[in-house]
Amino acid sequence: MTAALPSRGCIDTPVLKERGQREVFCGLTGIIWLHRKMQDAFFLVVGSRTCAHLLQSAAGVMIFAEPRFGTAILEEKDLAGLVDSQTELDREVDRLLARRPDIRQLFLVGSCPSEVIKLDLHKAAERMSAKHAPHVRVLNYSGSGIETTFTQGEDACLAAMVPVLPATPARELLLVGALPDVVEDQALALLAALGIAPVRCLPARRSGDLPAVGANTVFALTQPFLGDTHAALIRRGARHIPAPFPFGEAGTTAWLHAVATEFGVPQALFDTVTAAPRARAAKAIAAAAQTLTGKSVFFFPDSQLEIPLARFLTRECGMTAIEVGTPFLHRDLMAPDLALLAEGPTLSEGQDVDRQLARARAARADLTVCGLGLANPLEAEGLATKWAIELVFTPVHFYEQAGDLAALFARPLRRRAVLRNLAPLEAAE
Repeated sequence: MTAALPSRGCIDTPVLKERGQREVFCGLTGIIWLHRKMQDAFFLVVGSRTCAHLLQSAAGVMIFAEPRFGTAILEEKDLAGLVDSQTELDREVDRLLARRPDIRQLFLVGSCPSEVIKLDLHKAAERMSAKHAPHVRVLNYSGSGIETTFTQGEDACLAAMVPVLPATPARELLLVGALPDVVEDQALALLAALGIAPVRCLPARRSGDLPAVGANTVFALTQPFLGDTHAALIRRGARHIPAPFPFGEAGTTAWLHAVATEFGVPQALFDTVTAAPRARAAKAIAAAAQTLTGKSVFFFPDSQLEIPLARFLTRECGMTAIEVGTPFLHRDLMAPDLALLAEGPTLSEGQDVDRQLARARAARADLTVCGLGLANPLEAEGLATKWAIELVFTPVHFYEQAGDLAALFARPLRRRAVLRNLAPLEAAE
């Protein structure tokens, strides 16, 4: 088997911790990909009209679509305590379930307004689950933007599911993290070819396929922002397989290597199964790396994908990282990627957006990865940017998407080069 190169990388790099104004989406945004993944679930946000507008505009749902999410809007009378909000919520849920008998899992999602008025959604979920069992299971989690970034919405959702998963004594592999179906199928096919079975997924596509968990369960994370879910699975007795996250050829190989080692897969079989997809991934990355090699990158904190992506860009694409900012640095989950992140960048946790903007302007990296709200102003100042949110919504995991991942970073630099070439022509005219 081919293991990742030994390195201390950035394991011992001091972390700049900042606690100031942040520039991120709230955790409600995670519903946009979760509702597509979980086909018989419904996400009911208990929030304001602003919450409803955010989800509708961010998801881009057309008027004739029937999405698997909605908002129970808190009116002024709810906020003023003039009505019983629990009774109002019960009525809305009864209407929803009567109209949508296909729902098997219902998530009550807290928001900033519901948390400000201390609406107890955990109590409501318990009451509704007892009322509608066994047809519907009702759970709750918080997607409030007061303390969470947008990917932490998925973490909170999956962590809420773990305590109610059935128990099992079986030795099974659990893949944790929502992936596009096509990417999940690719991962399952690779694992099956390695002889690793059975493999379960959290979240499952349908509630009838929810995994069981026990002391013999081992789990591998596919997303780096699942700290609470990781802790919840540990409490259930499951054991984590530490590994770099499966971004790029080397990252995917190291992730598969860690899982294969856990299950005693022979080296010859591992090499045979991974040889062709590794070669395809390396070739695809090389095409984009022609644009990226020798360029510098600056990451604003956004999704917790920043450290694995910086590792990918520095190790596989020839880039230099100036600063790698992340909303929260989970040492246990990030250690394998930190060990492979090329030395040199500033590591920052949290955000003070004005101070970080000053550092980004001073650094003038070839590429700045940041949120939508910062991208256009920085572009106007002459910096090439990449929208961080695109890296969450685009399939980027495992071998077959490695070239697409590299191309996402190469595209802004190619666009900038084209615009610079056009500028003298326009001046001449």
